[in-house]
Amino acid sequence: MLLSEAINLRINELLKKYNLTVYKLSYRAGISNSIISDCKRGKVKEPTISSIIHICEGFGIDLKEFFDAPYFKDVEAIDRFDRKENKVV
Repeated sequence: MLLSEAINLRINELLKKYNLTVYKLSYRAGISNSIISDCKRGKVKEPTISSIIHICEGFGIDLKEFFDAPYFKDVEAIDRFDRKENKVV
């Protein structure tokens, strides 16, 4: 599973757990709701750790708790190396 997919699943899981909307989470996190929405939709392939920290603050949890989910166990980052052309993308 890609990191962006795992983050999407975790955000959705926590939104349900804490009965929050994206708008309410963004208000509590102090970041725009488009950042959270883009993470949820997979538009952001590698969210910054700063964004994740803000999201955690909005949920009232720490990073360890955010990443303490089974789908982060075998997570993969996006491939930055184009194997056909042998260059970094």
